[in-house]
Amino acid sequence: QVRLVESGGGLVQAGGSLRLSCAASGRTFSGHVVGWFRQAPGKEREFLAFIGWSRGNEYYDDSVKGRFTISKLNAKNTVDLQMNSLKPEDTAVYYCAVGLYPGSRWPERYNYWGQGTQVTVSS
Repeated sequence: QVRLVESGGGLVQAGGSLRLSCAASGRTFSGHVVGWFRQAPGKEREFLAFIGWSRGNEYYDDSVKGRFTISKLNAKNTVDLQMNSLKPEDTAVYYCAVGLYPGSRWPERYNYWGQGTQVTVSS
């Protein structure tokens, strides 16, 4: 069984930055992709980015391309999401998830999810 834990959320002013981290216990990310999603109140879960653990390939939603960067730390078995130039509309609960290659922007293609971490961007 895979357990994912997100960390790094918090309150930040518009224009600021946060770095989220997703750690796995129970297994490594090897052979899988790790995605980041977010969900704001009253809205559907939204895809942000994924990274292939073995191949290192990255894919971003256009809405965050250039502001968010996904990266993996092999030694720590974590996947980070660096978020810059944050806007109030980035306020949401952020989730990481593990899925199979070749990766997808659809939540139903991911098998394991973390509990989420709250990001609040004030104006």
